[in-house]
Amino acid sequence: MSGGNNWLARQRKTELLDLADAIGLTNYEKLLKSDLESAIDDHVSQNANRFQNNPKLKDYFKSRARAEGSPVKKEPLAYEPKLSKRRQSTKVAEEVTVDPESPADSSSSRSPSPSSPEPVTSLIPAHASDLVPSLPASITTPARNGALSLASRLQLPATPADVASAVESGTLAVRSKLSDLYSESGVPEAAQSTREFLSTVHSVLSTIAIFELYKLRQELLPDRYAFTFPAISWLGTAEHPVKLPDMFALVTSGFWIPALTWFLTSFAVPAAVGWFYNLGYASGAKGGSGRGAGRNKGNNAAGGYEVDPLVFSIVKGLLTYVIYGQGVTFGGLISEEVVGRINGALYSGWKGVLVGSGVAGVTAVYDAVLRK
Repeated sequence: MSGGNNWLARQRKTELLDLADAIGLTNYEKLLKSDLESAIDDHVSQNANRFQNNPKLKDYFKSRARAEGSPVKKEPLAYEPKLSKRRQSTKVAEEVTVDPESPADSSSSRSPSPSSPEPVTSLIPAHASDLVPSLPASITTPARNGALSLASRLQLPATPADVASAVESGTLAVRSKLSDLYSESGVPEAAQSTREFLSTVHSVLSTIAIFELYKLRQELLPDRYAFTFPAISWLGTAEHPVKLPDMFALVTSGFWIPALTWFLTSFAVPAAVGWFYNLGYASGAKGGSGRGAGRNKGNNAAGGYEVDPLVFSIVKGLLTYVIYGQGVTFGGLISEEVVGRINGALYSGWKGVLVGSGVAGVTAVYDAVLRK
């Protein structure tokens, strides 16, 4: 391969020497090949009218005429050596590559004519045109650079994956914010405290007693008309009469006798019996030492209550059945009229009270099992 290149170089030098001798160039024997090419080009350019009809320079002037409308920066000589295909294609690619940073108003000799563009292969001498392969597709041009720069500045629409990611991020942020607000509001602490307060047998007994009192209040303190809430036209509401409990009934015997009867049968007597017949307290006292063993703020060592809830529920159920179910008055101490009023006021009468007592008793047994 190197021997072929040397032969081409010698052949090229011989052709240049013959051409220099034909145009009358002097002092050229000691010049290098590149310098000899430049000297021949300058001499012919300065004496174009003189050598225009010279048959040896016919190919030279054809190449020069093509180069005047070509974007290449350097005009090739007509006498081009026959290089290898690889070197020829590399040279053509270097010649046609345009610098994208060069200004748009360069000299006319470097810009292609818009009216009659010449193919790039016309810059190659006729004897080497068949050796040049097709130009690479990746040649950089100002138009291509401008298109790429414009595409990089355009904001393309988001893909479905980007939209899903944005929605998920927004949902997580909203959820985190709501969780922080919920934690800072104090609702979790209040809910936990309420749960601890209601998770006892006493809370179940209190809930049953409050429900009975609510139904009994409607009988002992009946509602009376107080005023009328006016209609609001822009809300579309009509007039609404407001009724309030008749508080004047508090100074009559019709309120106090039924209220005291219910209090004795549903609270006072069952609580007293449950305090004395306290099985949980007795079992806790056996496991300790001394008379006061096991007492701790109303509870014994076994965790029992001051009033046994199971005994309380049993006694309340028995009194309700005997007095309100069987009509026992204990020698006239309890009025039958009062018993009738209480039975009519409570939900399902005395049967509803028995159901409440049974629920409280089952809850007491379950609590005792959990404590053991």
